[in-house]
Amino acid sequence: MSTITSPAGTALVALEGVRKTHGRGDGAVRALDGVSLGFAPGSFTAIMGPSGSGKTTLLQCAAGLARPDAGRVAIGGTEIARLSEKRLAKLRRRRIGFVFQAFNLLPSLTAAQNVLLPLRLAGDRPRRRVAREALAAVGLAERAGHLPAQLSGGQQQRVAIARALVAEPQVVFADEPTGALDTRSAREALTLLRALVDERGRTLVMVTHDPVAAAVADRVVFLADGRVVDALERPSAEQAADRMTALGA
Repeated sequence: MSTITSPAGTALVALEGVRKTHGRGDGAVRALDGVSLGFAPGSFTAIMGPSGSGKTTLLQCAAGLARPDAGRVAIGGTEIARLSEKRLAKLRRRRIGFVFQAFNLLPSLTAAQNVLLPLRLAGDRPRRRVAREALAAVGLAERAGHLPAQLSGGQQQRVAIARALVAEPQVVFADEPTGALDTRSAREALTLLRALVDERGRTLVMVTHDPVAAAVADRVVFLADGRVVDALERPSAEQAADRMTALGA
């Protein structure tokens, strides 16, 4: 079993011996094969690996979007596999933020309404200024009343980042957050994500295939065949790309 963790007792998000299989019988695929990994508070970790290496499954298990077949996942000391679906949903809404490649904005809601959606789902009744402040933090205060279709891809991703922050989560999970963006928009999104860590002290875990995006992180963890096979501290884009090439990506 591959083990690359943060020092004992310091991980905000911890996976221990996590296994996950998709499918059954002859079609079964072992997506995660005994992964142990820790993410320290206030850290920025990028997850890289070839297609099918288990990156997205790792993110889903760490965020409580999928339950592992074996092993332990804990966030802030709470073992999430033991929670009921109701309690797990509450934990996700209060302590976890999500940013996705496809933005996942509701097309019939304005930018401000999309930003406030996590709070409303949690039963809160936030004031409009909460959305304005969140959008101002990502440079979109003047777009609060716009629908997603009226925004560029980069602006939609910034709305998604504002939405991820509005509940003041401890950890943000990002799945290919720059995958649908042009170079300039991707750079702006990465700057915002980096600021979540440096200025707000959030813990950020990002799946990416892009070495340039990975180079913004504090640490890059590499997966292959559902196992952690390497990690680099503060690598350059070239170093991340070279490691991916060595893995056959």
